[in-house]
Amino acid sequence: MRLSLARYALSASVLVLGLVAAMPVAAQTQTAPSSDTPAVDPTAQADTSDASAPDIVVTGSLIQRPNNDSASPIVSVSDQAIRETGAVNVVDALNQIPSFTTAGNGNTGGQGTGGRSTVNLHGLGSNRNLVLLDGRRLPVSDINGNVDINILPDAILGGVDVITGGASAVYGSDAISGVVNFKTVRSLEGFRADLQTGISERGDAFKFNGSLAFGSSFAEDRGNLVAAFSYAQSDPVNGSTRPFFKDKTPSSFIGSGTFVPSAVNAPTAAAVNGVFSGYGVTSAINPLLNLGFNNDGTLFVQTGAINYRGDRASNGYLIVGNNVRMPVGQQIQFQNELERKTAFVKADYEVTPGITAYGQFMYVNLAVRTESGGSLTQFGALTTVPVTNPFIPAALRTVLASRPNATAPFTWNGRYVGVPYKNFNEQYTIQQYLAGVRGTITDGWTFDAFASWDKSAHQLAIGNAVLKNRVQTLLNAADGGRSLCAGGLNIFGDANARSLSAACRDYITKTAFSQEDLTQTQAQLQINGKLFDLGAGPAQLALLGSYRKNTYDYVPDSDLRAQNIESVIASAPANGDISVKEAAAQIDIPLLSDRSFFQELGVGAAVRISDYSVTGSVTSYEGDARWRPFQALLVRGSYQRAVRAPNIGELFTPASGTQLVIGTPPGALGDPCDVRSTARTGANGARVATLCVAQGVPSAAIGSYTFPTTATGQTIAGNLDLTPERADTYNIGFVFDSPARDGLFGDFTLSVDYYNIKVSNVISTVPGLTVLSKCFNLDGTNPNYEAGNLYCSLIRRNGVGEIDTVNTPYLNIGGLRTDGVEVQANWSVPTRFLGDTSRFFVNVGVDWTRNYEVQLLPGTAFLDYTGISNGGAGPTSVPPRATPKWKALSSFGLRSEAGTLGLRWRFQDKLADVSSVLTPATAQVGVDAYSLWDLFATVKAGRSYEVRLGVNNLFDKDLPFVASSQNGTDVALYDPIGRSFYAGVRFNF
Repeated sequence: MRLSLARYALSASVLVLGLVAAMPVAAQTQTAPSSDTPAVDPTAQADTSDASAPDIVVTGSLIQRPNNDSASPIVSVSDQAIRETGAVNVVDALNQIPSFTTAGNGNTGGQGTGGRSTVNLHGLGSNRNLVLLDGRRLPVSDINGNVDINILPDAILGGVDVITGGASAVYGSDAISGVVNFKTVRSLEGFRADLQTGISERGDAFKFNGSLAFGSSFAEDRGNLVAAFSYAQSDPVNGSTRPFFKDKTPSSFIGSGTFVPSAVNAPTAAAVNGVFSGYGVTSAINPLLNLGFNNDGTLFVQTGAINYRGDRASNGYLIVGNNVRMPVGQQIQFQNELERKTAFVKADYEVTPGITAYGQFMYVNLAVRTESGGSLTQFGALTTVPVTNPFIPAALRTVLASRPNATAPFTWNGRYVGVPYKNFNEQYTIQQYLAGVRGTITDGWTFDAFASWDKSAHQLAIGNAVLKNRVQTLLNAADGGRSLCAGGLNIFGDANARSLSAACRDYITKTAFSQEDLTQTQAQLQINGKLFDLGAGPAQLALLGSYRKNTYDYVPDSDLRAQNIESVIASAPANGDISVKEAAAQIDIPLLSDRSFFQELGVGAAVRISDYSVTGSVTSYEGDARWRPFQALLVRGSYQRAVRAPNIGELFTPASGTQLVIGTPPGALGDPCDVRSTARTGANGARVATLCVAQGVPSAAIGSYTFPTTATGQTIAGNLDLTPERADTYNIGFVFDSPARDGLFGDFTLSVDYYNIKVSNVISTVPGLTVLSKCFNLDGTNPNYEAGNLYCSLIRRNGVGEIDTVNTPYLNIGGLRTDGVEVQANWSVPTRFLGDTSRFFVNVGVDWTRNYEVQLLPGTAFLDYTGISNGGAGPTSVPPRATPKWKALSSFGLRSEAGTLGLRWRFQDKLADVSSVLTPATAQVGVDAYSLWDLFATVKAGRSYEVRLGVNNLFDKDLPFVASSQNGTDVALYDPIGRSFYAGVRFNF
């Protein structure tokens, strides 16, 4: 897209303002103290912008102690490190950490996401990690209990702590894979402003984020107030702007439309060949092949492109594999049009000495618009045309007249190119109110009690939604619909389809609506105190009681309920609520200290009992130990029995649809009934064909049946019979902090942690591709090729035998297990290159996944998904969209009080295609290892001003082809934007 002058001016203004503000820096660099901020540090505190603040309470514990004493592996990410990534959205920065698997980014390529962004630890799903703000739950943003982590103004973020291990005993359900705890600044005096803008090398992908924060003490410093406001915006970018997408996702639903012969009422070969011989075609034509419509009224055979007279290189058409297709990859949107406004206020006030009241308010309004391309005749009832329709070309009339039942209506497939692209306009609002009181009970004992209420409202408006019944009315009309709207509806040929009048567009389209509301009410009381002292320090105890209730209400309009919108799967109204009462206790006992080989030795334990209104009572618990043989080395280990109860979405989700990418055989699985599939061409092809006929493929068509596109529908539904998941998590590792205070290793830290996570009773849907593979015995699951097989019963075909939807309800599917090693090293050494305070730094983070296996049903074998690309997976899917063996994030450069200049390397290991899990000899290629380089720089003037400049994807890395993704690549994992630039400025006043 072309940027407006206002956008260029805004980008330039941010840069100029920052450079002017930073001009005094050079005069201050010689006397500034040494500074070094690792991008990701396993031992450091997140920056609170308050040098005098005490240690932050450790994430993953109810006991107060510094992060570097934690028995659990914790990664602390400073707010400075987040800013240096150039990310407008916090999720983009966090997803660079190797422990994270990309889950969902509402700013990048997705319809119906509400612009929400989630995180996913170790690939266990975004619904298995818990997101907190200052140790308390944030409002949920969707039915699966996910939290949008982009809702806070970055001006008040002090950093992020990530615990990469189970924490259900401490925090409750959802914390199977770990906890992400965002920390706000503890106090702020005056104003803080932050502006950042970015743009791609190609002049598009504009992004802007601005925030303003204010803080002040009052009532003689007994109270403190912090308020922040932010605004974020991004422009849309679609596939037509990048050459990569030119020929991706070739769909057989084309704008010129096609006649789909019925195997039980097929035209005669003589009639079809007679028509095509008149065009000079001498080869015989299969009368069961789809026939398309040229603009001159002649027919063409879609398979083989026989007599196709259209433009083969423009107007959205291509000849792919000698077949006429529309590559709809050009229509996908990989950066959404987004606008987000956020307000946040928190305050505390010392009522009396030892008693402090506090409160917090949050409001978010987010508008996001996505496009999904043109509507097509997919899902639900077939589109039929009576033989009396006046627009039927003469050649087609000849073919139709040869059928046994010459007067029967016929099926038409096509794409509505005369209607603008279907768009999803979403309004997403969230509000949270929180009030509490904390204080001292007696010497060594404290309490903290709070209550909160939040609501998330999501309104979806689907624009340019084509109504099936209105289309059918025009097609059935004797005059082709001319009496109902100007010109009527002529669907025969691209030129006719594109000339649809405005009156007819209005007649067959509407804006469809749905409303989804989620509320969360919670109350909690926590008491902390000291028990006894064994000589190494006081044992500490934390007691907690809490109540939480979540409600859900979803109301779609009548056309969404009735499957009356083309290429949108029906959804039903639903509502429900769940509540939980919990009691928890945690104890920490120092055993030894200040002894030879025992500078510190301590143990801890926690237990939580949770009583859920739907699934009953469950118990989670944990034990940990830490040993510091000498000051520089901490050895730590823990065991967690974590429990996750089914969330409100998994229980109450109405039958709702999404797309399932199956690909085109033989390179991908496709429809196993397709004559090109390995199932049909293999040794058991005849038995597969018999099963296909039993499912609904017409027997007369089975010899030539091909599935017309690369995707079909997938229906997901809740299940009230679900039971909680159970997970056993083991962590063992160490943190080494160099004892030297100067020299080559004067600033060196290294952490190495092994994790092992086993989850049983996993709540998920069976992957749609797995349903197809198992039904058709590609892995031996259905050796007798029975149509009544469990997996076969989940497949629904339409009247011409094509897969319409694959039903995948939530089930306790079996288990998953994963283990690996996380490594983090930070090193810096003094250098004189940028003055007396400069240091050369290297930060390296590595995650090695040794194993990632999924058991799809109890009692079945575990399937190995290690190193697999699964582009069709959603944010809560098991397995996730990618499970690379190796991931790394490394940065190095120069840093001083005056600023930073550095390079960042992002690496992801090679991946095999998901089809190789069940078919190791698959012909489908995987994805090569992928690396990106970024250049970043900051310039500082004391603590008052900071300018940020950077280039992401420095070498303009090309997108890789991902067969399992509908769009030919995975825009959530790989960068579709290309080389981009950003500039930002922060100042305090």
